[in-house]
Order: sequence, then C-alpha cells, then structure tokens
Amino acid sequence: MSQEKHPQRIRYEYEQSPDARLLYAHGVIGGINSQGEVEMNFYIESDRLPAFSECLVAPDGSFGHEITPADEEVKHVARFIHSKIVLNYYAARDLAEWLEEQITVMEGDGRNQMYFDDEEGNLPH
Repeated sequence: MSQEKHPQRIRYEYEQSPDARLLYAHGVIGGINSQGEVEMNFYIESDRLPAFSECLVAPDGSFGHEITPADEEVKHVARFIHSKIVLNYYAARDLAEWLEEQITVMEGDGRNQMYFDDEEGNLPH
C-alpha cells in the first residue's frame, strides 16, 4: 500500500481581471435560490428621475422656470441592481466569518474610531 504524500502548504496567488471594477453598494437584497445557494443582489439608490420636465415659455419667447411633475405624498427612489453574487453554502459561511472579523476590527481598540460617530461606537446615520 503506497503512502500518498501531500504538500506542506498551499499558496493562493491573486490576479485581478482587467474588467474588475470598484462598485459601491447602499444595500443588498436576495436570499436562498431554488438551487439552495445564497443569491445577493447589490444595489445603489438615488432619487427617481422624473419622466419628463417642461419649461414655460413667455409670450415674448423667453423661457420661464423648469417644472417637473411631482407627487408630494410619495417619494420615489430608484434601486439600481449593479451586481449579482451567488454563493454555495461553504462560500457563504466563509463570507459570514470574514465579515464578522472585519466588523470586530472596525469596532476594536479605537484605531478605527473614524468610522463611528461617537465613543460608544455608534455608526453614522
């Protein structure tokens, strides 16, 4: 019976795709998909652009102020989903652990106080 020899360590080398880009997210929405994987849709929010705007024209042909239709009882916000990430169970567990580690560092010994509003560690609103 032969004894299989395993490496003493594994080295992961990182390369970045030339297509990689930095994306900012205000939030994420998703859940468990039909394949049992975690599906995350990252989005950014902004005020909804009006469907149109109009400018009043005076009898002398000069332009007045610009007006847009507005619903004063409802604020419309657009959520643009810019990225979709799908993780299997193991990758989701690794991500959860990694995020907890990063949060612990942020809340840590005061070195990262710039992230918080006050001494109690409250995040800015």
